[in-house]
Amino acid sequence: MDDVQHMRRAMALAATVRGSTTPNPWVGCVVFPAAHANDVATFFEGATAPPGGPHAEVTALAQAGEAARGATLYATLEPCVHHGRTPPCTDAIIGSGVARVVIGIQDPDSRVAGRGVAALRAAGIEVTEGVAADEVAEQLAPYIKHRRTGHPWVVLKMAASLDGRTAAPDGSSRWITGADARRDVHRLREDSDAVLVGAGTVRADDPELTVRLDGDDTADETQPLRVVLGRAPEGAKVQPALELEGDLSGVLDELGRLGVVQLLVEGGATVAHEFHAAGLVDRYVLYLAPAFFGGDDGRPLFAGAGAGTIADVWRGKVISVERLGDDLRVEVAA
Repeated sequence: MDDVQHMRRAMALAATVRGSTTPNPWVGCVVFPAAHANDVATFFEGATAPPGGPHAEVTALAQAGEAARGATLYATLEPCVHHGRTPPCTDAIIGSGVARVVIGIQDPDSRVAGRGVAALRAAGIEVTEGVAADEVAEQLAPYIKHRRTGHPWVVLKMAASLDGRTAAPDGSSRWITGADARRDVHRLREDSDAVLVGAGTVRADDPELTVRLDGDDTADETQPLRVVLGRAPEGAKVQPALELEGDLSGVLDELGRLGVVQLLVEGGATVAHEFHAAGLVDRYVLYLAPAFFGGDDGRPLFAGAGAGTIADVWRGKVISVERLGDDLRVEVAA
């Protein structure tokens, strides 16, 4: 039995519910019955439901029924051991007769943090930890940060020409990138719990900041929270929005308290500079169009003072480069 292969299947299941489980983690689970341990076609699976619904382990075990006895259960995250909106997953696992549990990483939530593993082992269940741990930790990075710091994972999205300009001198900017890149931005919003812009961007561009995929608006209850730094005009398309002021750390405190696990910052250039300069960005997603403004008078990605010398230039790590139509999507880790 290939533990890594099965854990990656659980990760694929978790990816299908990303954006719908907050403030709970997006978790995937696969159960392989003992009688068919080498038969990859015989398995039961689940993913975390929206808040109040069953967790991934409970869904997979319900599918398995009696076939769970003696089985191996794979879960991307340590099963919960506390009562929340639903009973502990450890109780369901112990009651199912599962013989072995394989997890990717321990849950950093203080209510779990190893207690789930301890409960399973105390019940005589074999537990294997750390399978595909780096991959699982990457998938759950926003959740991990939120639980450890109380702050959301911050993604800064920007779109620019190849010479680093976001708008013409007269302020016009639609559209720098093509339809494929703009569609990807909507998927990024869909994965985020809140989208933030500055009041200046609201006044200049009047964005909606909603998720619109395949020509349809996502249901109101699944739209990200719209956040404006400053005050938005009453008739702005972004309304109703949460309007916040003050230092950015305090803003992140408030959003984390509200259960925002991932925050997408969409600008403008002044807000982008403020988040970047404060070291508050976890991931940068940059969409580059094969276009040149051809001068130094176009609007830049960041508005504000930058590094004064090459030794002070900020450097991150390129995570991925993807072609979207004629544009490039570059993701950079802080």
